[in-house]
Amino acid sequence: MKNYFTQEDEKLKWTEGEVKTILHTVVCDITSHHNTSANGVSGDYIIMDAPEWVIVIPEKEKTFLMVKQWRHGINALSVEFPGGVVDKGEDPDCAAKRELEEETGCRAGKLIKLGELSPNPALFNNHVHIFLAEDLQNVGSQHLDEDEFINCMELTKEEVFEGIGTEQFPHAIMSTAMTFYLRYKNTKLKF
Repeated sequence: MKNYFTQEDEKLKWTEGEVKTILHTVVCDITSHHNTSANGVSGDYIIMDAPEWVIVIPEKEKTFLMVKQWRHGINALSVEFPGGVVDKGEDPDCAAKRELEEETGCRAGKLIKLGELSPNPALFNNHVHIFLAEDLQNVGSQHLDEDEFINCMELTKEEVFEGIGTEQFPHAIMSTAMTFYLRYKNTKLKF
């Protein structure tokens, strides 16, 4: 891929100074970073220090295995690909396998990493790792966390693609996962 950063862009960089934890929560720490720009402007910037996340796209021949769950941030149900938090010291691929099995009761015969990205670099310092799970085998029932309530469903690929961005499919990272999937499958978009 072409490098889009040039020497001219060096003046856009900031230097990180003192970091203070403002609030510690179960999902992330809220931190204040005193940063300084290349031309001397400085200020305090709020960053959410969160663990890494994984998203798994469980693919069958013509369908995806999806999960439905409550999302407190929007106070509504959401249809999504399975996923979750990478535990401390855990590799993202192990977390993807674990989350898939916990949420769906399925195991992937083949797990392919499609990529990773920052879910929101303005506010978060973590990454989301996106995987494709193929050759699914049902190995039992769900093994959910105490505060996790998930229903599984199988939808056609077309239904998922058309649903992204609707009221029932509001999770923005799902569209990124679908983009990674389409790129991997070498699906050409016409512009």
